[in-house]
Amino acid sequence: MELIDQDLIVREFPLFADLSNSECKIIKERSQLASYKKGDIIYAEGSPPSAFYCLILGRVVIYTQDKDGNKNILEYLHHGKYFGVISLLTNDEHSVTAQATNDSSFLVIKKEDFDFVVNKIPRLAIDLSRMLSRRLKRKDIHEKTIFESTAIAVFSSYSQAGKTMYALNLALSLKKETRKSVIILDILPIDKTHSLPHRLGILEQKVFDLSKGPADNPGLAKNFIVTSKFGVALLCFYYNPEDEFCVRRLVGILSGLVNDYHYLVLDLPSLMDRDIFSILNQSDIIHLLSGPDDLDLKKTHNLIKKLRDEFNFQEDKIKIVINEYKLSKITPMEQAQILGRNIFATLPRIEFGSGDRLALDNPDCEYAKAVRRISRYIGESMVGLVLGVGVAYGFCHIGVLKVIEEENIPIDIIAGSSIGALIASLWAIGRSSSEILEITSEFREPKHIWGLVDLTIPQLGFIKGNKLRRFLKRHLGDKTFYDARLPLKVIASDVKRKEPRVLDNGLLVDAVMASCAMPGVFAPFRFSRQAALNEGGIPQNAGKEDLLFDGGVISPLPTEPLFKMGVKKIIAVNVTPSRDDILRQYERIKENLKLNLTGGFKKKSWFNLGSYFKNTFGTNILDIIFSSVEILQSEVAQKEAQLADVVLHPDTSGLYWLELHKAREFAKRGEEEARRNLDKIWQVIND
Repeated sequence: MELIDQDLIVREFPLFADLSNSECKIIKERSQLASYKKGDIIYAEGSPPSAFYCLILGRVVIYTQDKDGNKNILEYLHHGKYFGVISLLTNDEHSVTAQATNDSSFLVIKKEDFDFVVNKIPRLAIDLSRMLSRRLKRKDIHEKTIFESTAIAVFSSYSQAGKTMYALNLALSLKKETRKSVIILDILPIDKTHSLPHRLGILEQKVFDLSKGPADNPGLAKNFIVTSKFGVALLCFYYNPEDEFCVRRLVGILSGLVNDYHYLVLDLPSLMDRDIFSILNQSDIIHLLSGPDDLDLKKTHNLIKKLRDEFNFQEDKIKIVINEYKLSKITPMEQAQILGRNIFATLPRIEFGSGDRLALDNPDCEYAKAVRRISRYIGESMVGLVLGVGVAYGFCHIGVLKVIEEENIPIDIIAGSSIGALIASLWAIGRSSSEILEITSEFREPKHIWGLVDLTIPQLGFIKGNKLRRFLKRHLGDKTFYDARLPLKVIASDVKRKEPRVLDNGLLVDAVMASCAMPGVFAPFRFSRQAALNEGGIPQNAGKEDLLFDGGVISPLPTEPLFKMGVKKIIAVNVTPSRDDILRQYERIKENLKLNLTGGFKKKSWFNLGSYFKNTFGTNILDIIFSSVEILQSEVAQKEAQLADVVLHPDTSGLYWLELHKAREFAKRGEEEARRNLDKIWQVIND
């Protein structure tokens, strides 16, 4: 990976992700990388269209100005967002100003190149034109108040799936987590009763009847919008299934609401008719709720097939949400196989008598936590934590986690390589930082590291790993990724493909073993693949074995997997020492090895020969291998750190990579570094 890898940006940027290799080549040839300093104006309100901008690193503020020069901030953009496109497509002047709020990097396609690209790649133009519905295009109606709007439709193929409960809590959580404007559109046939006004504590119920009078002017519906005391607005509709103009009127209202609300949550009735599907297709994202049993899953599978085959829905906008409101013995992998696609999220069962507004009234319950993660994903406010490699240096992560716990820093997803994968896994299954630190007491003396070592004939590695596996089994048990309380990504390296592998299903013990298998030391880990779903939803590659080794060799600070997932705010903990420190340590190791080989062997009896080889060759060969790998890791980690918003680099001077018995000192260094950077962390989170 280059400092900024243009191939990666083009390949993984959401807008370009589905393009062919030849189409990506066109993008690369017609684009260039550009940098702007903090405070630089990228383009000004009223200026002519100039270029298409993809934000790679940094932050951009979008604002308008009144005649007196007062700023009205509309949005802060993070990496992965693109802008400048509306003016290019309409050839109008820019309606906003874009300014870098810190040093930022962009992929830029100039106007003449942009015209060439959309002519050569027509489907890209179609995707961009769809985006126009999310960004204001009706400034003739009223002044721009937001930059971009997202419509989320909540639907199910059958009633009693928990659809309205989910729509309510999703809206409340979006408001709470993003602090942006949210409205729920409660749409029902005329013979049904709206329950959301009561659930939101709204006493006066207003319902807009789509079957009466013209409604293509959004101003006509404004008198029916009621804002709850929780900050979420509500607009209730009645529609007549026999009136074909109801959908057209609703679309007219939606086109106005996208100018005023960042998020529109559409709660649609569970009716399988063409009108509902037409409304469904107006949304940017569709959340299909399904129960966890076989019958519910098959109904949802058939619905997806119908939407795709008969109504030409884009499959990538359909997200499956499993509601575990009833018990089922079907595993998540089996559920995905029945559905023919991967599951987006799972809603845990709600305890009886918990109330309706769980996102606000019971935020620590598992249901509320699941909805919170979904809302932060939609709101592009997810915070990712990346824990790097380093053997004993990795115990610094424990101190960082302590600060995260004490300061209530929200973490939505966690990734790690090697020792970082182990600590991330323990934390993800619910172990606190203090409990993880207690686990390290098993290494309270230097000699205890050999409790993890079982020597073998060095074919692929001279440590078999059986003792390490028993250690992991003792603390991770039979937990799987599904048991984690937040999304977890463990990084290993693929021996044959020479590329990082992101592990996120199966047993945690297997994943961590693979991530910790240092090449030349541990034998590569034979990892059995779980059945994956291909594009047709058919399981494939089940039972196949891959040879995997230490994830830190290729990705010592695995920010890239989170970047590819669209995580906008990344905190990375890089515990790898600097190159100079590593080289000085390496010279000391060589000198110690030389002394041991020339003077130490004669003094050893045959009875102590095994111990001698363990102490002399074992430690020193480990030193040499680790130091050699560490030099490479240090350079790669610095490049991977470029994708993070905050990089914590604890001071490990005076400490040594094998000093597992000094875990408390390492943890203290990590805690100190995290506290020094608290202001930076909160600035990124609150931005």
